[in-house]
Order: sequence, then C-alpha cells, then structure tokens
Amino acid sequence: MIELRSDTFTLPTPDMLKAMAAAPLGDDVYGEDPTVRELEELAATTLGKQAACLTPSGTMANLTAIMAHAPRGAKVLVGDESDIHIYEAGGASVLGGVVYEPIRTAPDGTLALDDLARGFPDDPDDPQFALPALICLENTHNRAGGKVLPLDYLAEVRRFADERGVAVHLDGARVFNAAVASGVPVARIAEHADSVQFCLSKGLGAPIGSIVAGSAELITAVRRLRKLLGGGMRQAGVIAAAGILAITTAHRLAEDHANARRLAEGLADVDGVQVDPAQVQTNIVMFRVDGFSWRSFVAAAAAEGLAVGELGHGRIRAVTHSGVTEADVDRAVTVVRDVVKRGPRG
Repeated sequence: MIELRSDTFTLPTPDMLKAMAAAPLGDDVYGEDPTVRELEELAATTLGKQAACLTPSGTMANLTAIMAHAPRGAKVLVGDESDIHIYEAGGASVLGGVVYEPIRTAPDGTLALDDLARGFPDDPDDPQFALPALICLENTHNRAGGKVLPLDYLAEVRRFADERGVAVHLDGARVFNAAVASGVPVARIAEHADSVQFCLSKGLGAPIGSIVAGSAELITAVRRLRKLLGGGMRQAGVIAAAGILAITTAHRLAEDHANARRLAEGLADVDGVQVDPAQVQTNIVMFRVDGFSWRSFVAAAAAEGLAVGELGHGRIRAVTHSGVTEADVDRAVTVVRDVVKRGPRG
C-alpha cells in the first residue's frame, strides 16, 4: 500500500530506534529525564524561545498553550479552517472555559486583519462580551493545502496583536516544512509568536510527541496544565531520543516537497483530475476527481493499493513523507489514471 493519507504514518528510522534503545532515562515529571531535557533545550534554542515542553500530542500541545494564555471566559480568535477549530474536539472550551471565535480563512491560510479586528468588541468594558486574549495562526496551513504563511504577514499579525495587548500562538505542526520551503531558519518564523507548537510525529518522522515553546513563564504554566490533562510522562526519554534526531534531520523535508510537486505535476496530466501544481508549496497535494464522490474515489484507489483521504469540501488530500519514494509517487499517478479511466462503479 502506498500510504499518502498523512505524514503521521511515518515510521522511525533505524537511527531513531537505536537512539531510543540507548537513551539515558529518568523521571520527567520530576524534571529528571536527561534525554527529555536535551530535547526541550534543543527545541527552545532552535525556535529561539526561552523554554520548551514535550507533550504526547499536538492536540495537547495546542490545548496547554491556549489555556496558559487565556483565562476562563476569555476569547480566542481561530481560523474557521484551522485544525484547532475543526479537529481538536473543542478542548479549550470544554476544559478551559475559553470561547472560540472562528475567523474566515483565506485560501492561502491567512486571517485578514480586518476580520480579526471584528473579533474585538467596540466597548471592551461591556460585561456581556468575552474579551480576546489570544490569536491562533497555523503554519503550514493544513486545509489550505500546506500553504506557508509569509513572514511579512506574520509580522503584521504580531504588530496587530501588540497594539491590542493580546498574545499570538502558532500551531506550527508542520512549521519545519514552512521553514524548509521558505529557506529560512525556523526561528525566523517562530519569532512572531509568543508560543509555538510543532509535531515531532509528522514529517519529522518521530513516532510520538509534540513540543510547546515559549517564554519560561509560559512553559511553567504549560507543564502544570500537561499534568492536569494527564500528559505527565515518566521515562519519556525513549520518546525524546527520536525527537532529537527528528529536529536535527529536518532538512530532509525538502525531499517530501519535491515528491509532492512531482505528484501534483503527474496528476495534472490525468484527464478528469483537477489539481494545480503551482499551489503545492510543501508536502500536501489537494485535488478533485471528476465523476467520483470523494468516498467512491478513495475506496477505488485503496483497492488498487493507494491510500488517500478527504480533507473538507470534497477535496482529496495526498501527503508525501519519508516513507514515500519517487517510484511510489509515479505508481500513485498510474493508479489514479487507471481508476479514473475505469470510472466509478455502482
């Protein structure tokens, strides 16, 4: 099976497995796991932040960051197409008493400043209105097709937030993809946000874990919230060892981007497939297939050994990663061509 549903299907490399087996361990809840501490220090330094905290998942990383920034009853401005709003079970509302206000997401993944401004009440002293405490951005933007948010846009949002006294959190699940695609250090992207989360277990290839990075004060609050949510881990160095290698080998993401462009260009030559290779910036390819519902196409492709998935509005998503080769990409194009040529069944 050629697995293109997500870059979460990556498997740890042999070097990661060796490092996991040999990692020095301690009790991380006591702050005494040396491998976790090494990972967190590496992550903080790499992102240009004071401190960082390892969490089990990206969902928990985003949740702890939001709850650390926003008191109960406060409002968080999130994109209406963001992963935080759509895929993370409303955790900040359920567990933190935080109000989500969805903001229209542009096709490039940005949130217009005018739309963000409408999330602020005209009279902040009126007790019936929840006051914004945080703006959440997503980079790269998943449902926008892996789009990279421009640095000048991030700087504009930073200025906008500072003028209004609110914080900025970056859901950077794939922020290393954004850095590689932009040709800049990841710290250049992270400098515009008060906190950043990134996933070790997507394109970076580690088997589990996400990082929250920010100020020392914020990360102290994140650690307490991680414990509250049941995310305190003991000998977590077995996870952290893979995460260290994931960060230090992030440059290999360029291969995934090249494979995504190769896939999009191949699909563009298939009659009946709607795809724009020019829109592929990182490792995500979004397309549609004429004459098929997304369900019928996904099922037909799976029967031929190609796993893809749907990602909103009937679009099909294919995600390249370390487990996908150029030969896999070429075979995927052949499968799509054969499925489209046969047409939908039943």
